[in-house]
Amino acid sequence: MTSVWDDLDLLLESPSSLTVNSTARGTVKEKPGFNPAEDAAALRKAIEGIGTTEKTIIDILTQRSNAQRQLICKAYQDATGKTLCDDLEGDTHGDFEDALVGLITPPAKFDCQEFMRAIKGAGTDESVLIELFASRSNHQIKALCGAYLAETGKSLIHDLKSEVSGDFEQTLLILAEGKRDESTNVDVAKAKEDAKILYEAGEKKWGTDESKFIDILCHRSVPQLRQTLVEYKSLSGKTLQESIEKEMSGRLKDILVAIVKCVKSVPAYLAERLHKGIKGAGTTESTLTRIIVSRSEVDLQDIKTEYKKMFGSSLYSAIESDTAGDFRQTLLKICGEDGK
Repeated sequence: MTSVWDDLDLLLESPSSLTVNSTARGTVKEKPGFNPAEDAAALRKAIEGIGTTEKTIIDILTQRSNAQRQLICKAYQDATGKTLCDDLEGDTHGDFEDALVGLITPPAKFDCQEFMRAIKGAGTDESVLIELFASRSNHQIKALCGAYLAETGKSLIHDLKSEVSGDFEQTLLILAEGKRDESTNVDVAKAKEDAKILYEAGEKKWGTDESKFIDILCHRSVPQLRQTLVEYKSLSGKTLQESIEKEMSGRLKDILVAIVKCVKSVPAYLAERLHKGIKGAGTTESTLTRIIVSRSEVDLQDIKTEYKKMFGSSLYSAIESDTAGDFRQTLLKICGEDGK
């Protein structure tokens, strides 16, 4: 069976979540006829009543856009003198609480909190750092860095340096600058030249020259890298991903493979991350929450399509069978059934 990652046929024409700042592919849309005061009053009643009415909270928060949720938070605070976040944290628990708080958090701040959680404590969660920096656009990375500065008073890049080391650090730090070339023009001659440099730095060399891979994969534009992937395969007979997997190891291999996958398709990369989170040893709820909440207004429709293509079943049914309770209901409402 050929992997979705081996097929380069339609690559040059397909859109990319790394370059298109569009909300057209999300599952959550703005609610027409929206009234923040009305929603805030319904939430207050659901939270303050005898026994929290979870269904009301889920229905309201999953069926409004993030911008609308910010207005609900303001109306709620104006009416009660308390923040909706504090009241949700006081009244709900565990994964359900995390999902609801994620929904009412502005996107850049949500990414920032995920970043802080990944570097907190004894061990750094490198897989989350890889996912965040490989799958976000320049605009999203800059917003994340801005949110980090506002939250901590410190530079994200400065703090990141103390968490990671070596070539892996170098790669993350370049991505964290959010300076990938955004040009849409493709220079085919340059792509051929880069493919040759990569081939000679890896497959053809005794011992791999990692710096060439890091430089090209972190700086070139997405359309340029896509052309380079095509040129690399025609030069070496293998995909660049296969070469990296063969030539490299550890976290550097993981991050470079993630970049190549995201250059090809961020939704396919995130569908694969979700599948690992659902089907791996023990469902990783934090992965489900992070991806489903953060992509709900970006490209969750495409993630659902890729999930079905790659794994033969719908994301909706995977969530349904591997999660439980109010947490499950929240994710299912955001995800939406196929065809809806």
